[in-house]
Amino acid sequence: MIIADQISKHFNDIQAVKNISFEVKQGETMVLLGTSGCGKTTTLKMLNRLIDATSGNITIDGKNIFQEQPEILRRTIGYVSQNNGLFPHFTVAQNLAVVPKLLGWKKDKILQRSGELLDQLKLPFNEFGNKYPDELSGGQKQRVSLARALIADPPVLLMDEPFGALDPVTRSGIRKEFKQLPELKSKTIVLVTHDVQEAFELGDHVCLMDKGQIVQSGTPEALIFNPENDFARSFFKDQRLLLQLKSLSLKTIWNQLSGAPNASKADITSDESLWGAMEILSEKQSQQLVVGDLGLSEQKIVTLAVIETAFNHIQNRR
Repeated sequence: MIIADQISKHFNDIQAVKNISFEVKQGETMVLLGTSGCGKTTTLKMLNRLIDATSGNITIDGKNIFQEQPEILRRTIGYVSQNNGLFPHFTVAQNLAVVPKLLGWKKDKILQRSGELLDQLKLPFNEFGNKYPDELSGGQKQRVSLARALIADPPVLLMDEPFGALDPVTRSGIRKEFKQLPELKSKTIVLVTHDVQEAFELGDHVCLMDKGQIVQSGTPEALIFNPENDFARSFFKDQRLLLQLKSLSLKTIWNQLSGAPNASKADITSDESLWGAMEILSEKQSQQLVVGDLGLSEQKIVTLAVIETAFNHIQNRR
C-alpha cells in the first residue's frame, strides 16, 4: 500500500532523514517511534507531501506521489495532528464539512456521514454539531479531529502524535476507543509517537528511529524480545516487562488455556494482549474471563495464574 524507498530529507546542511525504506501493507498500522528530533514527523509529512523528500521514491497504492498535485493527494489521505488542527471559528459540523465540500458532496450526504462518525466517537451530532472547538475538552477535540480525517473515507490515515497533548487518563481511554473503532479496521495507518506503550498497543509494525535513520523495524514482539542493537535495548529497557506483556496476545498462549464449552458470551477476544487481559481481570475483580477466537469459533478461560505461568514459560524459552 505505502512503499518508501531510500527517502531522505535535507534542511540546508542538516540531514533530518537519511535514506530510509519501509513498507506499510494494506490495513496495517505502522508506528514511527523515537525521541524528539529523530526524524519521525518529517518522515510522516513526506508521505502526504506536507514536506517534499530531497531524494528517494514514495508510492501509495502503486502511484508515485510526486506525480500528483499535493492538494489532490491530500484529499485522499486523512491527517490528524497533535494540536487537533480544528478551525476555531468553525463549529464541529463546519469543521467536518471542509473536505467533503472540496470533493463536491451534497449537504445531505455530509450531514449523514458526520452524524455516523460522531456517533461512533461518542459525540452525538445533535449535541456537539453546533459547538465550537473552545467549548470542547481536549479529548473531544481529538475525536472531532479524527472524525474530520475520516469523513471522506480515505484509505490512508496519517497521525502525528495524535494523543500527545492529552492528560494520561484521557490519552489511555482514547487509545482504547481508537483500537475498537470499526471505521479504522480497513485503514492503512502510519502513526508517529514517542510513547513506547502507545506504539506497542496500536502498532502492527514499529519502526524505531534515531538520528534520521531506522534503527530496527518489526512487530512489537520482535523489537522487545529480540533487540538488534544497543540503542534498541536501551530504548525499551525501563519498561521491558510491561512491553513484553503488551506485545503478546492471548493467541500466543491459546493452547495453554482451558476450554469453556458452556460459556454463552466471550468477555474478550484472543487478540487482547496479556497485559490487557490482566487489566480487565483487575477492573472486573474477576477470577476468570471467557476468551473468544473468531477464527476458531472456540471459547476458552483465562485466569491471572495461567497468564503468569505461560508468560514465565515464554521468558524462559527466550
